Amino acid sequence: MGRQTKNKVGRPSELAQSLEKARAYLLGDYEKLGDVVPSIAGLACYLAVSRSSVYDWAKQSNEFSYIVEGILALQENRLINKGLQGEFNATIAKLLLTKHGYSDKQELTGKDGGALQVETRPLSEIFKNG
Repeated sequence: MGRQTKNKVGRPSELAQSLEKARAYLLGDYEKLGDVVPSIAGLACYLAVSRSSVYDWAKQSNEFSYIVEGILALQENRLINKGLQGEFNATIAKLLLTKHGYSDKQELTGKDGGALQVETRPLSEIFKNG
């Protein structure tokens, strides 16, 4: 006898139903909603689910994970370009870009990348008269 295959029965999962809608959000629906940049929060609102559901689905589904990564990449790209063009508030763009690994801190090191050498002297020696 031939091998039998089971047909999936029942209502599609919420994740399966949300994939097409999530893809549409990434491909421009975020702008139709009035969002300036795509975001995970915006996607969650668009799908009427929590942000934690979006993150859970990204762990469960490669396809959904690619959509989430696409949203983050597009967000980063728009923040950089619109920030450089002066279309975005620089402080807000800078704050949002920290979520993408950017920072404006400076790391100081000594000679050849080693530790900084700090010289200390008593104040009386620094300010002595004459």
